[in-house]
Order: sequence, then structure tokens, then C-alpha cells
Amino acid sequence: MAPPDAGRAIAEPLLQLSMLAAGYGAARVLHGVTLSVAAGETLVVVGRNGVGKTTLLETIMGLTTHHGGEIKINGRPVETLPPYRRNHLGIAWVPQQREVFPSLTVRENLNVVARPGHWDLRRVYDMFPRLSERQHNFGNQLSGGEQQMLAIGRALMTNPSLLLLDEPVEGLAPIIVLELMQAIERMRVEGNLAIMLVEQKYDIALAHSNRCVVLDHGKVVHAGDSAALRADQGLIDRLLGLGM
Repeated sequence: MAPPDAGRAIAEPLLQLSMLAAGYGAARVLHGVTLSVAAGETLVVVGRNGVGKTTLLETIMGLTTHHGGEIKINGRPVETLPPYRRNHLGIAWVPQQREVFPSLTVRENLNVVARPGHWDLRRVYDMFPRLSERQHNFGNQLSGGEQQMLAIGRALMTNPSLLLLDEPVEGLAPIIVLELMQAIERMRVEGNLAIMLVEQKYDIALAHSNRCVVLDHGKVVHAGDSAALRADQGLIDRLLGLGM
């Protein structure tokens, strides 16, 4: 299977990380991470549990301790900015826990964060018809898959340029996994988003991304074309420690 938009020219990076070091307090988790993501591109981050994948997204969002290196959005350094300033500059984060507002309806969850731009209620409901059907239900009345759709839809309502997704299909039924991955691909194309996707299900993630990086002990140990890595099971086994 060819990667999305195989062979197209990649634009200048929307997100650029250079020798990024970060962690929690004095403890460093990331060590010299360098990578980039362009508008209209999906970069998947894979690796074993505990190697720093979630920390990487939290660092881009401003939720960890910055120890060194640069984070640039459209060429602007943001590593010293608080999370809300980064969000205003176009970074949206969908955490692994989803964190929808349980006492608000679906519609209220979406409207409470809305900013002007391409993504509005109509487009989000078109992307996720289940949310339109359940728009008057409260956040705690949704299934896991519906909550994930709502979390992603809420992020889109901020009209970001960069979307960070932390294991969006974890624990979901295969049919919902496929629906969500197809939606992620569609929003990349329709909204010209830069998407950074952390995912344990490496086969699914590689099939729905342009490029990939593999983390190990907080360092990038592989970077390249997603389709090429997906086709090389031996390399996947070595990088991810499968079968050991």
C-alpha cells in the first residue's frame, strides 16, 4: 500500500524540533530529539512502552520541563511559552485519556472551544456523523469510540495548524479503529493539517502516515518513510524489540 500522497513535495516544516531535551522536573526523558512535520503531512511516532512518546507530545504542548533545544512553530520558537499560548498559535492536543467534559452535551463540548476557521459544527458533524446523532447527549453518556471522536472534534473546533494525537485508537473495536484512522487521513487532507500521531498499533499507524520516527530511551533511533518501514518486518522487529 502506497503512503498517503506518495511522491508529493513536502513543504517547509510547520513544526521543527532541534536537539530537544525535556522531562519531568530534574528527570530527563527526551535526549536530543530532532524532527519536523509539514502542513498536510502525518508523522507517526512509534516505539515500545516507556520510551518517551507521550512525553514528546506533552513537551510540544508545554506540559513538561524544558532542558534544552528548540521547538519552532512556523519558524517561531515556542519552548518558553505556556500551553495556552501554544494553543493560540495553532497547536491542538488530544490526550490519551480524551478528557471530554462529562457534564456538557456533545454540542456544548464542541462549541465551548470554537474559534473561527475551516472547522465548524457542520464540518465536524460531517466528519463524525455519530456526534451529530448524539449531539444532545452528555459527554459521560458516550461510548469510548464516541468520546474519542468528540475529543478529536473538539480539537478541530479550535482550528489548529498542528494536531497532536496520543494513541487515538487504544482499546477501540476494529471497525471504530478503521473509521477513526480514515477520518484522521481525511482531516489531514481537507484541513491541510500537520498531524503528529503517537500509536502503539504500529501497523495501522504506518499504513496511515507519510513518515515515521522510532523512539528508544528518549532518542530518535530511526526516521524515514512509513511505507518502507512497514514493508521491512525484520527492521521493525529490531527497532521495536518484537519477538525478543
